Parts: sequence; C-alpha cells; structure tokens
Amino acid sequence: MNDDVAIATDPAPQASPLTERVRLVTELGAVAIEVYLDRAPISAAAFLRCVEGGAYAGASFFRTVRADNDRGAPPIEVVQAAVADMSKAHPGVPHETTMKTGIRHVDGTVSLARAAVGTGTSATFFICIGDQPALDFGTTRNEDGQGFAAFGRVVEGMEIVRAIHGAPTQQDAPVAYLEGQLIRDPVMILFAQRVGSN
Repeated sequence: MNDDVAIATDPAPQASPLTERVRLVTELGAVAIEVYLDRAPISAAAFLRCVEGGAYAGASFFRTVRADNDRGAPPIEVVQAAVADMSKAHPGVPHETTMKTGIRHVDGTVSLARAAVGTGTSATFFICIGDQPALDFGTTRNEDGQGFAAFGRVVEGMEIVRAIHGAPTQQDAPVAYLEGQLIRDPVMILFAQRVGSN
C-alpha cells in the first residue's frame, strides 16, 4: 500500500483585469463606467485625470447621433459629452487603437472623441448605443482607418444613456455635419467620482 498522498494542484489563478469604477451623475440619474486601466492605460489615465480634477462637473451630453441624423458612413449611434471648461482637458492623447487594446465598440463602450490621430482628448467622450464596429480599427468611418480609442464600458445606468440618445435635437449647428445632432436641452453632468477598483 502506498502511503504517499497525491496532492492536487490547481492551475495558477488568473489575474483579473485592472479596472476602476467611475460614477457619472447626470441630471437624469447616475451612470457607472468601468475603466480598463490595463488594456487602455493612456486613454483611461486621461479620463481619470478629468474625473479627479473635477472637469466633468458642469459638463454635458450635448450630441446624439442616430439613424435619422447621421451623416457619416458607415452609420453609427452614439451620445457624446464634453466638458464646459476646455482648459481643464488634456489634449493630444496618444491614440490607442482597438487592435492594440482589444476593446471593441460594443453596446455601452466609452471612447475618446477625436479628429486626426493624436488629437483625442478626455474633454469629450462618447458612449456607443448598440454595437458599433464602424468605430473600430480598420474601418472607414474615419478615412485614416485608425478608429477610436475605447477605454471603458457602461456597467450601470445604460437606460439613462438611451434616454439621452432619444432626446429632442435642434437643426441649427455651427457646422453642417452636426445639423440635427445637437441636443436641444443638453443633459448636464453634475459630477463624476471614482468609486473603487478591481
């Protein structure tokens, strides 16, 4: 009889992704965003600097893009927010593509807005309504094919985001591309705060 005791060894535990939870309180209610610090460190850090610096207090969701007002191709559906005081922003955030981060633009994904590559800023971000693969790397929504820098996802309060998406808009806009996309009564962000990490 063998007295040796076989000891079962479990595989090494997998490290959980490093995330930070941010509570964004709007006049319609609170939205919780999970920020992916390990997967999109540059974009996530820029967003969290604005949270810590109070830049989102007084910001607003000012734009909604949907089937009835989108002028780009392929079509997308998003809501966009921007800070009230642009001096509190961190412009020129180096671009982190979805190919690099692996964060796709699915329903609730939060991403930095940008014009040319490298002009992304935490002063303005958008949230996807439904899956939006046209915003990922390698697609033609942007002529450069680089897509947008996704860094987080809404994990609570998506019903509030959808309510913002359906808000009435005005036809007038400073540029023709935005006509019909600007929310008539922008939805104010009262404050944003970090509420925990993983």
